[in-house]
Amino acid sequence: MSAFVPSVGLFRPDESAAYSYPEHIDRASLAALPRSPGIYIFEDARARPLYIGKSVNIRARVLSHLRTPDEARLLQQTHRIDFRRTAGELGALLLESHLIKALQPVHNKLLRRTREMCAFRLDGDVPVLVHARDLDFARTQNLYGLFATRRAALERLRELVDAHRLCPVACGLEAPGRAGRPCFACQLGRCAGACVGRESRARHARRLAVALEDWRVPVWPYPGAVGIVETGDGLRQMHVVDHWCYLGTHDQRFPSCAPAGGQARFDVDTYSILVEPLMLGQLEVRLLKPRRRAGNRSVSGAWA
Repeated sequence: MSAFVPSVGLFRPDESAAYSYPEHIDRASLAALPRSPGIYIFEDARARPLYIGKSVNIRARVLSHLRTPDEARLLQQTHRIDFRRTAGELGALLLESHLIKALQPVHNKLLRRTREMCAFRLDGDVPVLVHARDLDFARTQNLYGLFATRRAALERLRELVDAHRLCPVACGLEAPGRAGRPCFACQLGRCAGACVGRESRARHARRLAVALEDWRVPVWPYPGAVGIVETGDGLRQMHVVDHWCYLGTHDQRFPSCAPAGGQARFDVDTYSILVEPLMLGQLEVRLLKPRRRAGNRSVSGAWA
């Protein structure tokens, strides 16, 4: 096996040099792959998921994996490949995100963990950093931006403050100096002077609100769960979503009841997939009536 020298000067084997077409992968599972939208799952000899991906053409995407020497380790561990069809790309995106978090495949690194997010809430005229562990972002008004870390959030806010000549002191990024002393940005001409009264706090607050608008996180726009209907490739599916949380997909004949379970909470991946097409009215949405209870039994409501 050949080797290469990385930047730290240590030798380690070049896995791509040992690559050969994966003849050991179950041929029947490869032959069954459709040229359809959906997700695919690389599985080991014990049917444990190694990698989950999505594509509008499952067969073509999987075969491209098999021709990629850089994925030699994944392919060496793979015994067979399973798949699940969806009516289109939307269903594939939602199902991929859900299954990666549920099954924790070892070769999916980016989506494997449920991410803890933070955002800014405009509290009066000062943006305050809040966390999804403390607030349900799907139900909280006046949230702006979604960030993976506190550091990333503060860096982006500082960039926004600089771009709009806002005051870092008035935005909570810096502690105020002595009375009557302008902040450093003001001394450099990068702040309009809210820190020393050259700009009124009310005007500064209005400019801040305008600057933040592109970051706004919409609250869930429905009273409860909805079904998003997707039709394609001979399938008709309903993706059930509640408060930016994906709850599952029903095929063909939709059931007569909303899904059971506790209160749905904000999921950043579902939000990222759906927020633009949903808010722009590009999806076929059906309101779902909530379940009603009779004594200790749960009685199904109907699709609206």
